[in-house]
Amino acid sequence: MSELPPCPQCASTYTYADMNLYVCPECGHEWSGEAEAESAGDTPAIVDANGTPLADGDSVTVIKDLKVKGSSLVVKVGTKVKSIRLVDGDHDIDCKIDGIGAMKLKSEFVKKA
Repeated sequence: MSELPPCPQCASTYTYADMNLYVCPECGHEWSGEAEAESAGDTPAIVDANGTPLADGDSVTVIKDLKVKGSSLVVKVGTKVKSIRLVDGDHDIDCKIDGIGAMKLKSEFVKKA
């Protein structure tokens, strides 16, 4: 049986999950699990396509052809990127790719090398 968090308003243990939200049947309060993680001070780890946690300075490999917005260049499958830097935002990896230059990548399109 999965361990669901108690209601943050009334501390009821009868909570249940509804899609992306947790719901308390006693007081009617709804909340997301993400808000709970942020309030606990935990920062979500950035993971690659395989679920491996990434860190600053890691090397990654691109797993899908990626078109470079605003140009005709393409980052090919298998391109190795060294010394990544993790940032907040939609594109969570800052890096430099040989032959292309500075880029921002999404972690879902890379795997740890």
